[in-house]
Amino acid sequence: MAAQDAHAHAGVRTRAEQGARARRLAVVAAVAIGLVAGCSSGGEGGRADPKPPAAGSGEASRSGSSTPRAAALPALPSSITGQRLDWGRCTSTGSAPAPGSDWRCAKLKAPLDYAKPDGPTIDIALIRAEARGDRGERIGSLLFNFGGPGGSGVDLLPAFAPQYAKLRERYDLVSFDPRGVAASRGVRCRSDKETQAAESVDLTPDTAGEEKAYFKDAADFGQGCRTAGDLLGHVSTIEAARDMDLMRQVLGDDELHYMGVSYGTELGGVYAHLFPDKVGRLTLDAVVDPTAGRVGQAENQARGFQRALDNYLKSRGKDPKEGSREIAALLKRLDEHPLPTSGGRELNESLATTGIAVTLYSKNSWPALTRGLKDAEKGDGTSLLALADSYNDRDASGHYGTSSHSQRAISCLDDKVRPTAAETKKRLARFREISPVFGAYMGWDTAGWCHDWPVAGQWKDPEVSAPGAAPVLVVGNTGDPATPYEGARRMADELGKGVGVELTWKGEGHGAYGSGSSCVDSAVNDYLLEGRIPRDGTVCS
Repeated sequence: MAAQDAHAHAGVRTRAEQGARARRLAVVAAVAIGLVAGCSSGGEGGRADPKPPAAGSGEASRSGSSTPRAAALPALPSSITGQRLDWGRCTSTGSAPAPGSDWRCAKLKAPLDYAKPDGPTIDIALIRAEARGDRGERIGSLLFNFGGPGGSGVDLLPAFAPQYAKLRERYDLVSFDPRGVAASRGVRCRSDKETQAAESVDLTPDTAGEEKAYFKDAADFGQGCRTAGDLLGHVSTIEAARDMDLMRQVLGDDELHYMGVSYGTELGGVYAHLFPDKVGRLTLDAVVDPTAGRVGQAENQARGFQRALDNYLKSRGKDPKEGSREIAALLKRLDEHPLPTSGGRELNESLATTGIAVTLYSKNSWPALTRGLKDAEKGDGTSLLALADSYNDRDASGHYGTSSHSQRAISCLDDKVRPTAAETKKRLARFREISPVFGAYMGWDTAGWCHDWPVAGQWKDPEVSAPGAAPVLVVGNTGDPATPYEGARRMADELGKGVGVELTWKGEGHGAYGSGSSCVDSAVNDYLLEGRIPRDGTVCS
């Protein structure tokens, strides 16, 4: 599973609608293989000993950080900062239909390596819908990142735009495909046939043979990513943050106004650290804990998904411990004897775990979980496999999207921590104690996700301290499975006193804005549209 995101707010309706929505969410959440990776990413590729920033560079650093300090970089040439974007009609991306006529797309040219601004460049795909209100009331551009890493903003912003209608009164809505994602030279590491074959690999190995196959598959995936060439060393979160500041300049904004969801909160925090004097109105929703590290993130997510599952079981009138034991027993049976499905494929333990997890991103998806579990207990794995397929971005023809490829490339460049098999085995009891359903799955993931990766990682934790920045609104949801609520307070604290302002929603699902809380929506709208920041510690129930 991949620690990522699902900005999932609409309900599950027909199976076709649910599948289409889940595919969109999979691009954001990527809870396929590697749940931890999406939330422990960041770092600047290609530099082993970055230097402190030069005076007047506009970039902050903190003494004693576990992250490389921001390096003083050469100034960008005017051919880059002064470029004019050629906004034209958007076309279908293959994973999403072409959006309506009020959307326009363009390519931003950015340095592949910011240390060599006159060297090779990369085209960053952008999408924009201009503000609908009075031009005199326009604030500027509002940039979105929906998470991942690996989510295509070009695909997702039009899908989610209706819930941002009020914001569009005063902002141009803008999003992008980060470098290495989708239309921005998206990384692809294996074929559809290889991806489907890998689904038979046991992600919670119990024998020496299963363990060998698990790590071989991980190493093979990394080798497949080598086809990305030099790009593989330049898809970091810090480089994406620099790309965002270049967007700000080219779009003509003095400050960056931004909404980041899930991994997008980490990206926003890193931006605030690098460019505190350019922070405008930043909202971070479904917040990644920037202090946890790889293993801590895995434990956080095991705890978060188990918490969401407990809440689901309570809603069904079941004791959470008893219900979890029953689900864990089902998964154990699937580990030994996969279930048949109507399409001829089998539902194994790993796919079933993914299918269960996807439904916990939104309370409105809980009925799909009930159906899937009931069918599985009757010997039919079709429903849970369909959920897993939607989350793994697999369509009916057997074609897989590549968001999880991009996610892995970004997070493994960012994260230098590489737990060994021996270290992981010592922690498995702890993981199972945290979650009898998800613990082993996420514990093993810490060792397999970046195993034998061809590019070295850059940091242990992202640096997000932003002294002197304008207030940043940090929104946490007490029932969030993928980015547990505790991370919001830690992000606010790390941003710094007077910068991080926490808003809490006592709700369910991944993300708070647009999830049905008028209290949350009003607070965020007042901040983004009027600049009114709520009191730190405000709670919406």
